[in-house]
Amino acid sequence: MGTITTADGTEIYYKDWGSGRPVVFSHGWPLNADAWDPQLNFIASQGYRVIAHDRRGHGRSSQPWDGHDMDTYADDLAQLIDMLNLSNATVVGHSTGGGEVTRYLGRHGTSRVAQAVLLSSVPPLMLKTEANPEGLPMKVFDEIREGVLSDRSQFYQDLSASFYGANRPGSDVSEGTRDAFWLMSMQVALNASYECVKAFSETDFTDDLTRIDVPVFIAHGDDDQIVPIVASSPKTAELVKDPTLKVYPGAPHGLYGSGNDRFNKDLLDFLKV
Repeated sequence: MGTITTADGTEIYYKDWGSGRPVVFSHGWPLNADAWDPQLNFIASQGYRVIAHDRRGHGRSSQPWDGHDMDTYADDLAQLIDMLNLSNATVVGHSTGGGEVTRYLGRHGTSRVAQAVLLSSVPPLMLKTEANPEGLPMKVFDEIREGVLSDRSQFYQDLSASFYGANRPGSDVSEGTRDAFWLMSMQVALNASYECVKAFSETDFTDDLTRIDVPVFIAHGDDDQIVPIVASSPKTAELVKDPTLKVYPGAPHGLYGSGNDRFNKDLLDFLKV
């Protein structure tokens, strides 16, 4: 585990486990690299080197006032990959992290990358527009911003229910899982959390997706209440050159329990291709 310092002086924390071909993970909002621990532990145990960073303003990275946009997130990821001199890597993104990975590939190319994985990810565009009628209206994102500013602690506790599907009949999501979500969320700088809402909801990744020239595994639960599948993964699969789309019936936005095991197996199978 260590840090890198980006061109604008921001310290980015990362964990680096195992050895072998590198797999780089980008987390969702409003979490940090710890959200990937089940995947990091499993994939490292299978003979890979796994790397996961805390996005600027999140977790153990520093909390700059500026740079909470997808271009800067992608540039931070590029600097991490370059400074670690990674090659033949697989880049994996969940939710907002999927947007970060997509913008990285569209902006910096695939010279260091062999594969990409997008899990419950925000591309091509979350916001409802005339060209994207399946998206969510701006009111949804305004309410998220209001929740972050007014009482972020209670907002994050409430958000954990829809994130993991704990509000669905028969849910087996533990209080510990929801508490861990709250704890990670409370480590995000307030300005970073607020500004990231615009980044994940209003960024159009269409052009980035068309530039990706490596195989992409796209996975999504069809009961995702955060990034509804109708406006996301199937559209992404139509835009990238070499997609593999897998839909998990009944699965929520966030992985937990058996959902981790299912995705871990699929991720490992994809890594072996």
